[in-house]
Parts: sequence; C-alpha cells; structure tokens
Amino acid sequence: MNKGYFQIYTGNGKGKTTAALGLAMRAAGADMSVYIGQFIKSMEYHEIGILRSRFPEVTVELYGIEGCIVKREPDKNDFLAARTGFEKAMAALKSGRYDMVILDEITIALYFDVLSEADVLSLVHARPENTELIFTGRYAPQSLIDEADLVTEMTEVKHYYAAGVEARDGIER
Repeated sequence: MNKGYFQIYTGNGKGKTTAALGLAMRAAGADMSVYIGQFIKSMEYHEIGILRSRFPEVTVELYGIEGCIVKREPDKNDFLAARTGFEKAMAALKSGRYDMVILDEITIALYFDVLSEADVLSLVHARPENTELIFTGRYAPQSLIDEADLVTEMTEVKHYYAAGVEARDGIER
C-alpha cells in the first residue's frame, strides 16, 4: 500500500468494532499485516478468538480496562491499563511491521480521560505514511475528526437492547 489513511468509526449506534474487524479480515485476505489493540475490553469476544486462530496476519492485544468504566469512575488500574495500551499501540505503529493498525474503543478511553488528547493525537502523527490507522468508539472529539481522512458516524435508530434483550453469542459478543 503506497498511502494509508486515518479512519474513525464513531457514534452511538452498533457496528463500529464490527466495521473495523471487517476491514481487518479484508486486509488479511489481501496479505496485509494487521494489528488490533482493544482499549476498554478485557474479555476476549468470539471475533477475537477466530482472528487469532485463523488469521496469522492479524495480531490482537487486549489492553483491558476491567469492568465498565461507563458506570464508575476510572481507578489507577484503568489508567495503568490505558497507558500500557497506549505504549503498545505506539510501538506497533512505529515498528513499520503493520499495514493496518486498529485501535478499538480508543475514543472511549479518551472520553473517560484515561488517555489524554495529546497522547491520542501523537498516535495519529506517528502513523507511517503507508499504514492505515483506524480508531473506533463513541464520542470522537473534533480534534480527531479534523485529522481523519474518513469518519463514519453510526447512529442508533432502533435497538432491541431497549426491550431488554441481552448481548447474544455470535451477534454482540
């Protein structure tokens, strides 16, 4: 790939991670190497297991903030997990080893202040010219949107969660 672009998938609708992982599979199918770093998520969902077992071109690391910081104040372990994730993401970007780097839920880590805006922007600026960089998560700030080449906002129109349907294996997890 001669030129990589910076993409963001944001908004309150379902499908941000799914879109990014679809791009990872497409890239792997084109013999590209992919790095996926997941902020916030500490549990390995089914899609991560299948990527690890069947796609050697894809490296996945879970940076794992434990539990849901949406419902509580971040603690020192959350800050430590986010910092460790940031350092691993920066190393992956700077390594030149990956054609695509996906940082899942990074905008949530920024929104809850476990990462700084300066840190997140430094990842964008560290991106090698030929690396595709993809951020996902709600609440992408304007500073990132301004830097991005492509921004897609997922908008929830209707969701069965509102009727009390729990996350289902193979669909939401």
